[in-house]
Amino acid sequence: MSTPTTTLLGGPTLPQQRSLVTAIPGPRSQELLARKASAVASGVAHTVPIEAVAAGGGVVVDADGNSLIDLGSGIAVTSVGNAHPAVVAAVQNAVAQMTHTCFMISPYESYVAVAERLNRLTPGDHAKKSALFNSGAEAVENAVKIARRFTGRQAVVAFDHAYHGRTNLTMALTAKSMPYKSGFGPFASEVYRAPASYPFRDGLSGAEAAAKAISLIEKQIGADNLAAVIIEPIQGEGGFIVPADGFLPAVVDWCRANGVVFIADEVQTGFARTGAMFASELFGIVPDLITTAKGIAGGMPLAAVTGRAEIMDATHAGGLGGTYGGNPVACAAAVASIDAFENDGLVGRATEIGEVLRARLDALQAADPRIGDVRGRGAMIAAEFVDPVTGAPDAALTSAVAKAAIAEGVIVLTCGTYGNVIRFLPPLSISDELLGEGLDVVAAALAAA
Repeated sequence: MSTPTTTLLGGPTLPQQRSLVTAIPGPRSQELLARKASAVASGVAHTVPIEAVAAGGGVVVDADGNSLIDLGSGIAVTSVGNAHPAVVAAVQNAVAQMTHTCFMISPYESYVAVAERLNRLTPGDHAKKSALFNSGAEAVENAVKIARRFTGRQAVVAFDHAYHGRTNLTMALTAKSMPYKSGFGPFASEVYRAPASYPFRDGLSGAEAAAKAISLIEKQIGADNLAAVIIEPIQGEGGFIVPADGFLPAVVDWCRANGVVFIADEVQTGFARTGAMFASELFGIVPDLITTAKGIAGGMPLAAVTGRAEIMDATHAGGLGGTYGGNPVACAAAVASIDAFENDGLVGRATEIGEVLRARLDALQAADPRIGDVRGRGAMIAAEFVDPVTGAPDAALTSAVAKAAIAEGVIVLTCGTYGNVIRFLPPLSISDELLGEGLDVVAAALAAA
């Protein structure tokens, strides 16, 4: 197989091949991991035991010269490709002008330009405004603040299998205890949980699942007390759970009828990842507020809340902001990244990647009953591993397959409330050849497990 050195849609010039010159981890990576163990808090874990030194296209290169196929994109962050040349140039130009002024002190154009793009691209043709922050969790916190201020209510509903972040409020919204919540309470009050649609495990139609959730909300919380409902259109850390058709529209309709703000958390699903610019489009819903981060700025830290102008403007002057929110270097990267999503054909590329992933994983599922479900949209696809007799989640098998794939030079990530899902989030700059080879390695790891 040929090994081109030019990436598909931008990034550094690296050989686009899987190449292992040492075992994983190699000696130089082992040295860094030893330093990490000594200097970095043990709570900061890692998945792939390497010292990364370069990345681009569909590969990550380590300090020992190993080249690994990247099927994780830094958890859906480097969707445009790692070190995309337009992003690199934008960052270099911006950092040479200024590293910081604080937008709340002296505004700059790139912040406004990002807001304008978000207002134009997010679902709905209503008037919108945006505010920029540093992380997905910070965006979620601020979306809740805005909803509470707008409605004058306090309660917030999140769903089973949700992941919304690691801050105190977002831990309360997040469903999974380990590793995100255990031992870190007490958590923020007035946060409630409703059952989500999980077709593989609940067997409910979208209408049935929505009716179940709405009934619980009405009985246990009451619409008059509810400021917001927040949900990931496709649940990420919970296992790439795609709700049954009709579930999300029914919840949105109920929110509109009851004056409840509907927040779509598109931190992981946003920016072409699902074969649409935003996953909400796939389900025909228009959120009142939408949170974004991850893929927004090509790897630079940035996040946003975008929504109906009248809701976004409900807070008093000075009520939103933060020292680093909308940093000028990150904003420059976001402008370049968003332009790439629009102009480099990345929405279509995500669909193509999804077709490759689904075809291969569907074939594996047909031949191996340990794969209970294959699901997702676009370049956000997952396989759920189960006991073939009982259907119970098989976290041990999932971990074994992921570790074996990594040892063979393919970066894959696990997820799921039960720890039994492997998620595929390749950069949209990956070639079909590398993607196919990565799936070959995963298939071999499953066969050997």
